[in-house]
Amino acid sequence: MAAQRGERGNGPENESGLTVALAFAANLGIAVAKIVAALITGSASMAAEAAHSVADTFNEVLLMAGLRRSVRPADRRHPLGYGKERYIWTLLVAVAIFGMGALFSFYQGIQTLAGHREDAEAGTIVGYAVLAVAFVLEAVSWQQAVRQVRAAARAADLPLRAYIRRTDEPTAVSVLLEDSAALIGLIIAFGGLGLHHLTGSAAWDAAGSLLIGVLLTAVALVLGRINLNLLIGTQADPRLVADVRARLGAAPGIDWVVDIVTVTFGTDRVLVCARLDFRDSLTAGEVEHACVRMAHDLREAHEEIDEVFLEPVPRDDPELRERVIARYGRTLRPKRPDSE
Repeated sequence: MAAQRGERGNGPENESGLTVALAFAANLGIAVAKIVAALITGSASMAAEAAHSVADTFNEVLLMAGLRRSVRPADRRHPLGYGKERYIWTLLVAVAIFGMGALFSFYQGIQTLAGHREDAEAGTIVGYAVLAVAFVLEAVSWQQAVRQVRAAARAADLPLRAYIRRTDEPTAVSVLLEDSAALIGLIIAFGGLGLHHLTGSAAWDAAGSLLIGVLLTAVALVLGRINLNLLIGTQADPRLVADVRARLGAAPGIDWVVDIVTVTFGTDRVLVCARLDFRDSLTAGEVEHACVRMAHDLREAHEEIDEVFLEPVPRDDPELRERVIARYGRTLRPKRPDSE
């Protein structure tokens, strides 16, 4: 489910870097071609797609910056590292998709409708050719993103849709959503350009531009929601939480798992905080050694666990009990029915 500790910052980041670099190269070439085609044809749909590709090219630069900056080691001012910085840059991608792509597409569509242009566009063949080449290049980039995301979903033992909702590595997902939107947008632009050419009505071209704007808005909202949740701080994978609870509950000297809090603070990086009721017969030294042992065991069992904080507490403390019930709606289970 996670990268090996020694590979963190190498394996998954290299794969994400390849995905982003391929997307950048494809989008840059496509953006230039679409701009030329939009100038020749005067198509609103083509102009919207050009803005889309310019936004995507800019977005890949943001994603590469996020990849590079998020793997910096922890320091005194940032003791948990810079992992969450990746989410900030990916959130900026969502803003750029809407600001640079969707809004421009809406503007082009409305302007075309307001202008009541009924003339067929010039250079339609050029537009078709650019759209066809763009589709091929986008498909290559999309294939790489799909391959990476599917591999990550298999490694996490999750369906693709569930992985996209739960992932703490949004870079490849961002490229996948961008490229998926690009392929759909190209089909819409082809339809708008073709219907305008066949009917002579600019309304079809305007409709294509508006649909592209709606498509980009939807992608921006999905990406924004994913990264907003990660920035706020999400619980680790429920399967990891359940295993941590079981391991702590089964550890020698533990009578009750009072509370567990897990937070994802970077790609494959999890913070675990647990409050435990130790057996009263244990000495202070035995409690200290037990904490060290359990923290070591949890990190060995789950490579994504970076930090473990264990706090000895009495399970019958009323204030603590209220806090746990307020968070989970119930208290956590004891280690075994016959534990006492």
